[in-house]
Amino acid sequence: MRQVALVTGSSRGIGLAAAEALAREGFAIAINGPVADGELSRAVDRIAALGAPVVAAAFDVSDLTRHEAELARIEAALGPLTTLVNNAGVGVLKRGDLLDVSEESWDRCLTVNTKAMFFLSQAFARRLLARDRPAALFHAIVNVTSSNAVAVAVQRAEYCASKAAAAMVSKALAVRLGGENIAVYDVQPGLIATDMTAPVIEMYAKRAAEGLTLFPRVGQPEDMGAIIAALASGKLPYTTGQAISADAGMLVPRF
Repeated sequence: MRQVALVTGSSRGIGLAAAEALAREGFAIAINGPVADGELSRAVDRIAALGAPVVAAAFDVSDLTRHEAELARIEAALGPLTTLVNNAGVGVLKRGDLLDVSEESWDRCLTVNTKAMFFLSQAFARRLLARDRPAALFHAIVNVTSSNAVAVAVQRAEYCASKAAAAMVSKALAVRLGGENIAVYDVQPGLIATDMTAPVIEMYAKRAAEGLTLFPRVGQPEDMGAIIAALASGKLPYTTGQAISADAGMLVPRF
């Protein structure tokens, strides 16, 4: 018996780091990106090089009509899914005054960061509940939201709103699925060096060194990957519904 994980948005960044960490834990991995391109292919090759069974899952998570078919295809290739890592997400179309936020940017953030995560989790959970699940395998949903689920970044209010909603979805899923022995976690990354944060990461690295974070550095995707893999592997037994502030203590209240 083997753990099988779908990691959305895993062709790069936090998602790829999570997929690599899970592969090292013995998981079979479905690597997801919106299209079948070179980036997705290279990510698949990186997981295969670790010796893990792997399949490419090229679909846009915001296309809800694809969810059932893609989950079925992954299971046909790798075996029954045990784990869903909802990592796929988007940022704002333009940072700036929230009074200037466009409906397009609002809808984009809520559609990908919240709606897609909710309905993919729903489809995943339904599949798990429809079959017998070996007690020896740990079953979990790990959602990657953001420290902006808690802390306001006024220049990207629509992103904050989408992540706050996603954090509440995580809690709701934990309550619904706890009785079914399916754990749900919410990982809330802080200042992480990714493509999304590339335009501002140097500024935040300086602020981290000056005390914005308790550890004086920005985080790396590999930091998040290790956290996600630990949660998905059941290494925090007797826990569910937890929000993990993966932010080097940035949001710890202090004088």
